[in-house]
This record gives sequence, structure tokens and C-alpha cells, in this order.
Amino acid sequence: MKASLKIIIAGGGTGGHIFPAIAIANALRRIDGNIKILFVGAKGKMEMEKVPQAGYAIKGIDITSFNRSSLIKNIGLPWKLLKSFFQVRTIVSDFGPDAVVGVGGYSSFPVLRFAQARGIPTFIHESNSFAGKSNIWLAKKATMIFVASDGMEIFFPASRIVYTGNPVRTDIVRNRPPRDEAVKFFGLDLTRKTVFSTGGSLGAKGINEAIARHLGEFEKNNLQLVWQTGKPFAEKARQAAEGRKNIWTNDFLTQMQYGYAAADVVISRSGAMSIAELCLVGKPVVFVPFPFAAEDHQTANAKSLVNKGAALMVNDAEANEKLVSTTVSLSKDIELQAHLSAEIRKLGVADADEVIAKKILETIG
Repeated sequence: MKASLKIIIAGGGTGGHIFPAIAIANALRRIDGNIKILFVGAKGKMEMEKVPQAGYAIKGIDITSFNRSSLIKNIGLPWKLLKSFFQVRTIVSDFGPDAVVGVGGYSSFPVLRFAQARGIPTFIHESNSFAGKSNIWLAKKATMIFVASDGMEIFFPASRIVYTGNPVRTDIVRNRPPRDEAVKFFGLDLTRKTVFSTGGSLGAKGINEAIARHLGEFEKNNLQLVWQTGKPFAEKARQAAEGRKNIWTNDFLTQMQYGYAAADVVISRSGAMSIAELCLVGKPVVFVPFPFAAEDHQTANAKSLVNKGAALMVNDAEANEKLVSTTVSLSKDIELQAHLSAEIRKLGVADADEVIAKKILETIG
């Protein structure tokens, strides 16, 4: 392996792209302490905050996604895309990477496309069971494609696919506290069953509204709730939970391992990151897929687990009527909890970050 390898990691937009990217970077650094890593993301998105917090440099480019809900908002998109290619050319030329890794999100496309035009090895990580359009296009010239689901040959060249699973945050795997410690962390009752509701890094309107509407059902059924809402719903949740000793709520939970450890049942969106973590912690889960995800990949993700008997699913459109009642019913069914836990745990992959990092370094080193 030559000295001071340089790698660009591109992508972001949500925690489902950012946290796996950081996990891969950490694994690369553990294997090769001299490696130089630069992230590239979209200006104004959460990677511009989360990546520096993890100790890595990041360059921002001016790019936005295609707006499906308002076509008028896409007028400036061609100009931004062109501008981003000029920015990427400068970044790549100045840094001189030996490889570029794309983790998904629209900011990954111009970086990998430019690298491929320059003959620089490119690696893709596709976290979902339904591949995004950018990754499908980029895969045609990619050196290697890391996937988290089986059957991805329908999207990518089979000869370049490597099944790795999804990288997860180190704390989820290695630093999970005992249940009692986790329940005390939230100031809740050790004798009650706990539901942990998480909408991902940006929150989940459908989940939050359903919980708020039926909040009294938790107390009525002797349940307590750890409710991570995201910023948009945080104040409504705080008001709804006021005076209820069985409810802990906040907009974001930095120490997710405590939420998982406290939980007897989990309510979650079905982004790839959430699924990867839930497979490792092995908790019974009710998925509520985000209905506006690209290519409706969250529904595909959730159905993949439901079909294996590893989870339950409630559609976002039906969440108001069915989510809390489904959760309460699951909390009372010990046999179903045990079955779901056993099946979802079979799908867990703890070392995806190490596998991906080793494959990259073996290829370019």
C-alpha cells in the first residue's frame, strides 16, 4: 500500500447517507492511519454540520435535488448542476484522490461522474433495496458496488456487486447500555414496557401526528414512550406530553443506543440506516415508510423485512388510525415480539464498514 492514500467520500442529505459515510471513513482510518479523507456534500445540508463534528474536512457544492412537488422550483436546477461540476473539478483537481466513494444523495452524482471521466476508481454504496437513479447511472462505470440487500442484480452489473450490508454508528454496536440504565437515562419507570419512536434525523410527520392524536393510549395500556420527533414537531410534542410522566420527548436523540436499549417495541421510518441499526439491536419494530422517498424505496425496504417475518408495517396514510393500536397490540404479544426479534436479528451485519474499507484499499492500494 502506497503512502498517504487520498479518498473523497461524496453524498449526504440525510443521516441515512451521512452516518454510513462517516463509519466507512472511520474504518479506512483504523486500517490506514496515514490516509487522507475529504468529504464533499451539498451546501446547506446536514452533512456540512455532522461531518466536521466527526473530525473530517468537507467541501460544499451548490446542488439541489429535483423537486417532485413543485416543478417551478426546478428552474434553476440546470444552472446549479453545471456550477457544481465546475466546483467538483476544482475540488478533485486540488485534492488528487486515489479513489472516490459515493454513499448516495444527489451531491454524490457530479463528484463520481467527474472522477469516472478522469479514470479515477469509483466505489458506490447503495444502502436501499431499491436503487436510486443516480447510482444506477454511475454503476455502469463504477469499480465496485457495495449493496445491503440481495437481488440487486436487477439494478447493477452482477460482476461488480459485493454484498456488505449497511455500515452503522459505532455506538449502536459497541456501546449499548443495559436496559435499566437506559430507562433511567430517560427518567422513566423500570417496571413499565417502553416504546421508542424515532422518525430518523429529520423527523416523521405521519408518525408524530398519529402518536399525538392517541397519546393517552400509552398511559391507558401501562406503556411509556421515548419520543424523538425531529425539529418541526418538537414544540407540539412538548405541549402534548406536558404533565405526562410516562412520556420523554425531544427533537433529536444523539445517543441513539439509549433509545434502542430502553425499548421493548420500536416505531420507525424504514430508511436503510434505521433498518441496519434495528437488525443489530434485534428489537420488534413497526415500520411506517416515508411515502415520498425516491422510488418509494422505504416501502420496498420495509416490505423486504415484513416478507421475512422480521417486522410489522403500517402505511403512512393509515398511521393515524392504525399505528398506535398496532403498537399497543404488539406490546402485549410476547410471542410475536420474540419472533420478530429473532428474525430481524438474523439480518444484522456488524462489520459492513470494515468490509467496505478493506475492499477499497485492496483495490487501490
